[in-house]
Amino acid sequence: MATLLYKLGRFTFRRRGVTALLWLLVLFGTGFAASSAPTPPADTFSMPGTESQKAFDLLEEKFPAASAEGASARVVVRAPDGERITTPEHKAAVADLVAGLGKDPKVSRVTDPFAGDAVSKDGTTAYAVATYKVAATELVDKQHDALEKTLQSGRDAGLTVEAGGDAVKVDVAMGGTGEQIGVLISAVVLLMTFGSLIAAGMPLLTALVGVGAGISAITALGSTLGLSATTSNLAMMLGLAVGIDYALFIVSRYRSEMLEGHDRQEAAGRAVGTAGSAVVFAGLTVIVALAGLSVVNVPLLTKMGLAAAGTVAIAVLIAITLVPALLGFAPVRVLRRRDRAAFRTKPLSARQERKAAKREAKRAGKQAPGQVKERSNLGTRWARYVLRHPVAVLLVGVIGLGAVALPAADLELGLPGEGTMATDTTQRKAYDMLSESFGDGFNGPLMVTVESDDAAAAAKTVGDRFAEQDGVASVAPAAANKPGDTAIFNVVPDSGPNEGATEELVRSLRKIAGGMEGDTGSEILITGQTALFIDFSRTLDDALLPYLGLVVGLAFLLLMLVFRSLLVPFKAALGFMLSVGAALGAVVAVFQKGWLADVFGVEQPNPVMSTLPILMIGVVFGLAMDYEVFLVSRMREAYAHGATAGEAVVAGFHYGGRVVSAAAIIMISVFSGFIAEDNDLIKMMGFALASAVLFDAFVVRMAIVPALFALLGTKAWWLPKWLDRLLPNLDVEGTKLGGGATADVPAPRRSEPREHELIR
Repeated sequence: MATLLYKLGRFTFRRRGVTALLWLLVLFGTGFAASSAPTPPADTFSMPGTESQKAFDLLEEKFPAASAEGASARVVVRAPDGERITTPEHKAAVADLVAGLGKDPKVSRVTDPFAGDAVSKDGTTAYAVATYKVAATELVDKQHDALEKTLQSGRDAGLTVEAGGDAVKVDVAMGGTGEQIGVLISAVVLLMTFGSLIAAGMPLLTALVGVGAGISAITALGSTLGLSATTSNLAMMLGLAVGIDYALFIVSRYRSEMLEGHDRQEAAGRAVGTAGSAVVFAGLTVIVALAGLSVVNVPLLTKMGLAAAGTVAIAVLIAITLVPALLGFAPVRVLRRRDRAAFRTKPLSARQERKAAKREAKRAGKQAPGQVKERSNLGTRWARYVLRHPVAVLLVGVIGLGAVALPAADLELGLPGEGTMATDTTQRKAYDMLSESFGDGFNGPLMVTVESDDAAAAAKTVGDRFAEQDGVASVAPAAANKPGDTAIFNVVPDSGPNEGATEELVRSLRKIAGGMEGDTGSEILITGQTALFIDFSRTLDDALLPYLGLVVGLAFLLLMLVFRSLLVPFKAALGFMLSVGAALGAVVAVFQKGWLADVFGVEQPNPVMSTLPILMIGVVFGLAMDYEVFLVSRMREAYAHGATAGEAVVAGFHYGGRVVSAAAIIMISVFSGFIAEDNDLIKMMGFALASAVLFDAFVVRMAIVPALFALLGTKAWWLPKWLDRLLPNLDVEGTKLGGGATADVPAPRRSEPREHELIR
């Protein structure tokens, strides 16, 4: 592996113009394909194999007119305090409001609240439903503005008017301020890490090229593969994250090789051969984690995972081809200013020679005769500290993460809806008004489908039985289709959509329905948005452990190939579990329990989004394995070149600690930008990812991992002889590269220390 990538790095460095041109052609080609491709389809949510999805499929077949209905807006009106909506004055205002809703040519019909059962028992609140001819995704600003104007006319008449439903515009555009701050912090971190504008800009440039090509490809294939615009969200976030990480690692290794005296082309080849090998296997772990989302059996998650995996694959290819090509355009300018002088082609002037001699004499005067001056950094000092106190560091790290993870024991999962929106939105206000006036379960009715020879009679029998159950507020009359073989009716629970009592009611009704199917000769299915959300959460819960086992198992095999050890991948997996547990505990504490809610701008506690744990496992596992491979691969390399176990740990931190820390800070900055958004769900995702990266990079990889290496010693690299013979030798550490060609330019005056010099 290392030899192949070494040759690739030298080739792309030498043929930098052609390589850069090819990537530009890929970028512009995919961009052109995206611009000329049909509009991507709207998001479709399906849950194959669940009762809710089976019922929806039946409705589409038996009630085509109902399933073809477009978007809807449920407009809620309330009389002023102490008054009733049924007074003539208020009824006239409501009639004008209904008429205004019907003026929009896209509206097919509007219900009159006074003609149906749409007025609360206390007479203060009523609602009307406007149904559109088109789906919500086809509504434009003209329809949204017309709806808002009509709502305002009712408010001007003295009524409280709010609206919910998919026809109401949702402000999903994020402010961007937080993300801009995150990118700015990333640029500052890169500049501080490299001390060179060119070196700092290179990871950002290559990451943008990779993300641009990946997102354009997704857009171009959207209509063909059914990839909606939402599919690209995860791909964009991860593509940018790993793109910066991978380029950062290779550029850093190139600078190290240059300072050790290798010529420019050789340094590029060795950087890709060693660091590039780590990038390839780190990328493979990310791809495994994302492609593994397919086992969840939710098409939307499968498409998101595969699209993101494709973008990560592009980021890997760019790192091992475009990055060394760009290094060829600025082989010396990527170094710090103070290190560039040694690579000048012009001889030093007399004045520069005198300054250099004074610096050498000053350094020599600070050490005893015959002593080799050791140049250490914060990473080596920390590694030595951990080597001296491994048990204390290990206990503090594990106990600390365990304490943070404790709230995760109370994890409650749910899906976003109007009841979880910000309290100042019209959707949330309409939701609360309906709950107050019509009951908590009114916002989450259950839809029951009955398929039978005499569906109307069977549905009445089922409805009467359901009405007797505890937790049922009301049962609506059944409506049958024209052939009479299918009927539907609604069941309104006493409890709200996100309450545990509603989930228990759904289970109870489904159990009763299963017992009645034989008696009535019918098939009874329970669906609706509330039931669908319950099935969705249950599906994710059931898939969580198999998914976790799949990604951890495959990654274990990959890491065993990389490090030729059984304990190293085992430690990596255990450390990842600690990171995810602590991150989930932090999310539950802040967003579900409301701890420190004011600090993070959380308006109200809510259940954790159902998709968050499984998405977080995929994303965090990939990033965690990135840090593991980047840090431990340098330890493995030093160990393979003859360093002791302790020296290998210090070498890994000396060369990789700074890079991993910079990569982690960049990711934390980017993810933390989402916490500044108004949407609580976006806050939750940003907070979860930022917390997970913080715990994994700085507690697990920087503290727990070296402490375990210190305790295990050479046993950490143990592999049974029979397994060692079976496994292919991928040579990730680059032992077959040898010493390589030395410089054709003067060796730098300030060289980095070799691994054997790091520990005395």
